[in-house]
Amino acid sequence: MNIDLTDTTSSRINSALVQARRATGTPAVGMVLTLVIVTDEGNHYDALKAASEASKEHPSRILVVIKRPGRSPRDRKMARMDAEVRVGGETGTGETVLLRLHGELANHAYSVVLPLLLPDAPVVVWWPEDAPEHPAKDLLGQLAQRRITDAQATEDPVATLGLRAETYTPGDTDLAWTRITPWRSVLAAALDQKHSKITSAVVEGEAYNPSSELLSLWLAERLRVPVDRQISEGPGLTAVRLETADGVICLDRADGALAELAMPGQPDRHVALQRREMSELIAEELRRLDPDEMYAISVKFGVNKLNGGGAARHDPAPAGAAEATSSGGGTATATAERPREAPAPPRPPLPTRDPGTAPSPTNTPAPPQAPPAPKPSDLKPGGKPEGKPGGSGGNGGKADK
Repeated sequence: MNIDLTDTTSSRINSALVQARRATGTPAVGMVLTLVIVTDEGNHYDALKAASEASKEHPSRILVVIKRPGRSPRDRKMARMDAEVRVGGETGTGETVLLRLHGELANHAYSVVLPLLLPDAPVVVWWPEDAPEHPAKDLLGQLAQRRITDAQATEDPVATLGLRAETYTPGDTDLAWTRITPWRSVLAAALDQKHSKITSAVVEGEAYNPSSELLSLWLAERLRVPVDRQISEGPGLTAVRLETADGVICLDRADGALAELAMPGQPDRHVALQRREMSELIAEELRRLDPDEMYAISVKFGVNKLNGGGAARHDPAPAGAAEATSSGGGTATATAERPREAPAPPRPPLPTRDPGTAPSPTNTPAPPQAPPAPKPSDLKPGGKPEGKPGGSGGNGGKADK
């Protein structure tokens, strides 16, 4: 059932939702959360389709906020909201409300969405594109327990990951991290079967692919080994190779659907590793609403070097601080860096001295030495020393010439 409302209010939308539920014979509210999608007119169809598919697993009220601020000064000054209420049919057991905010009202979506939230139910906000720099400080983001962004939809995904690391707040997540869940599961299972020391790793994927960067950071942080980021033709992630003491563990997915896992001493096997649709990614994120601590650790692992101009390699050390780097061309090296000692201060220059004199630790001249004590054979009768050439004599203490 669809109900179109023009120039309406949040109160009228709530009344239309109650009317639609009664008309379809489902007066009880059986939804588990509210999913708010913030998008524009050009991208709302794909986002709504993915959310509707995910709502079959997680019945929810979907609020699609479509901002239309207008182009002319007259359009920007007005404030009007048009709504479309959908209950039943393709929405299944959930409800969908499309909110088109015109003019000045586009800057105040918070006041429109707040009265439409399900009572005593968690809230998830999803930005398919053009997410705010700090999702947790956005007014809509402050309403949510989980905030979903997608770095792959931005112009510079690697720079976006660095921004997500700087502004991370518990509850933030990114679909670039969700896309590598099957990869992390297969690699963890492979390492459980093969207990051998890992010395290095290689991650291959398309250029400017944020999932490849996150997988490199995750491996470097967990394994504490150098991880090289290499460019391939795709699609997406294509291969991961782990160098071990017994050989190479290789997970290769060349066609984007079926992967091949090769392990030392075991036959090669095929693994279903198909690239997933957006609806599957959203459904996975809605399964758990607690903070994703592993995402936070991985995205923060190399935030200071994600946008570096070139790859840097360091000696791995399990007790060192973990680092990750990425070049603008898509290559990166994520390593665990050994703490470096401070350089020793330069030694002072050795002093110049005449041959036959004792060396001095400084440039100052050595103090004059006392004359040697006279030997008994040099004494005259009466206890006075006998004068010698070049020495001090007994005649008034003067040297003989």
